[in-house]
Amino acid sequence: MKPCEPMIITSESGYNLQVGGNVPIAHAWRMIARDHNQVFGREPLQTEEEALIMIRYAQEEDGCPQWPEGYCLRFVADGKRMVLHIIGRDELGIIYGLLHYSRFVLGVEPFWFWAELAPTRRDTIVLPSQDYDSIPPKVRYRGWFVNDEVCLIGWKDDYPPTEQVWEPVFEALLRCGGNMVIPGTDLPRTGIHHKLAADMGLWITHHHAEPLGAEMFLRAFPGKQASYKEHPELFEQLWREAIERQKGEKIVWVLSFRGQGDKPFWENDPSFNTPEKRGQLISYVVRKQYSMICECVEQPVCSMAMYGEIAELYKQGHIEVPEGVIKIWADNGYGKMVSRRHGNLNHRVPALPEVEDEGKNGVYYHVTFHDLQASNHLTQFPSSAELIVDELTTAFAVGADEYLLVNSGNILPHLYTLDLAANLWTYGNTDAEQQLTDFIGRLYSRQHQEISRLYQDYSRCTIVYGPHKDDRAGEEFYHHPARQIMGFWLQGKEGYDERLCWAAGEKPFAEQVRGFKEKAESAIPGWVELQERCLQTMKQLPEDECRRLYNQLLVQIEVHLSGCRGLANICNAYGLFLEGDYPRAFIQASHAVWSYQKGKEALSLAGTERWEHFYRADWLTNLDNTISHADTVRRFLRIQGDSPDMFLWYKQYIMPETEKHIYLENTHRKPLSDDELAHCLEKVLY
Repeated sequence: MKPCEPMIITSESGYNLQVGGNVPIAHAWRMIARDHNQVFGREPLQTEEEALIMIRYAQEEDGCPQWPEGYCLRFVADGKRMVLHIIGRDELGIIYGLLHYSRFVLGVEPFWFWAELAPTRRDTIVLPSQDYDSIPPKVRYRGWFVNDEVCLIGWKDDYPPTEQVWEPVFEALLRCGGNMVIPGTDLPRTGIHHKLAADMGLWITHHHAEPLGAEMFLRAFPGKQASYKEHPELFEQLWREAIERQKGEKIVWVLSFRGQGDKPFWENDPSFNTPEKRGQLISYVVRKQYSMICECVEQPVCSMAMYGEIAELYKQGHIEVPEGVIKIWADNGYGKMVSRRHGNLNHRVPALPEVEDEGKNGVYYHVTFHDLQASNHLTQFPSSAELIVDELTTAFAVGADEYLLVNSGNILPHLYTLDLAANLWTYGNTDAEQQLTDFIGRLYSRQHQEISRLYQDYSRCTIVYGPHKDDRAGEEFYHHPARQIMGFWLQGKEGYDERLCWAAGEKPFAEQVRGFKEKAESAIPGWVELQERCLQTMKQLPEDECRRLYNQLLVQIEVHLSGCRGLANICNAYGLFLEGDYPRAFIQASHAVWSYQKGKEALSLAGTERWEHFYRADWLTNLDNTISHADTVRRFLRIQGDSPDMFLWYKQYIMPETEKHIYLENTHRKPLSDDELAHCLEKVLY
């Protein structure tokens, strides 16, 4: 047999797992068994004799890559047949080797579950007998922070979420080449999320507000002052318990000291009133945490989050980081490697290590964010893919390539940018246009150029709310500021709304509202055009791909378009209110209700079949809350001119002239509902 002769894989091809009873590899094998079943229509045959595919650890003569997690494929002649050996340097090497086989032999898409894309059914697979060696990933520790994951939490009835929710998350991460995860945000320790992630072979790391993965102080000791100065023994007790609980697992330990609720600790402990005092305590606590870990864990992998005020103190020279600890630098939530905005404060301090900064560095990066201002929680990253590529490759170039943690949110709305991040942590660089072409080609069978242009034009349609390249708005821009506008208005406040200054400036409230109105109205035509193009493209797709494009893109376009219209409507309503034109203000407020309801309907349409109830826990952007606010506004406006019997506007604008002067008060008809009245008034007044 010639070495280059291809091998044939069928439903009857046997597998021989020579890896013992390893739990993570057993999880990976169950993925492969399911994939084999999906492709060939039957369960795979496990056998120690006549197996066509061998799975085993590397031996010296294999020439397998030497780095951690390395794997290779070797084709070995066995008499008259060729046998495929999937060989791993270590546990994750075996897992990645199996998943390489799944993707490039069985044809399983890494996001198959989230994109609802089953592999093609086959009778036989002809596989060229070409050996393969994995390449070392650019980033050593790479993965997702499953953060603000309310859709995942609310998707199923069980709380905390079960394996049914978490396994597809961790599987997709492994298929993307990730090896590290923060499995959720402040979930009950009774949940399966941490154990399942470890059982699937992932390194576990921690939220920067939960150093060492310890329980929050105020949850463990309610009623006590969360002050390390007053209760060092209680803090250290929590850290020691966390170390004991995790010391046998693969952990990237996070050293940190922030206040309860993820804020600077000195907000609860005002005696630390200088940068020197604050930096001194943080440095002491971090050294203490590090020494406690080293007592229990041999050669621990440790990191320290250079987040917010900690980055500023470090750059000012007030914080010392123990040698060997990976310093983690964070973007601002909008993809730019600068300090994040806090309310109206936006210093944009560069958040990357200096050239002379020694030691290991890494990045915490958001492709989704939640900040009660302009972030993207239910929708894609609002800026271009090129921004992500530029920022991360720049970070790698200055040495921040030991660690990359990507905020993955609820996974489903963010497949495109998560795929882009996976390319970057694997190769260190990528061509954004080529990556998009590849991504679209994997998910769709036709209309590739049209769909690619939709994705490219998406970021061009987002609202530009500031002077910087990353000042582009996600869908929360139409909801949190809108609710603030409605609240300030109905509370009868004067002056300006300080909460809106970050986007509208320190101007009289009417001018702030006008600024939001202009931004929203200017964006509407772009979203309308993008929506129409997306609908036209969907008509050219098979039914399953049409649904995929709806769930992956059109639902997000409709959330943006409905939000833009709703925000513009409520701002117009306020302007008419100031003029005393209450009927027309009422009509505009009604349109705000209807516009926001369109966004809710789009989410409901996406939340069917596999995704039934996926969006019912929309508690952060919270479309229901915005609809309720807008409905309250229009009720308020109706009271201005239609009270007390809610019949005056009907009589003034709608009732025929012949009836106005002869109807009897004791026989007049039932008052119209707000929706009915608004529609009738609009026909007359517009």
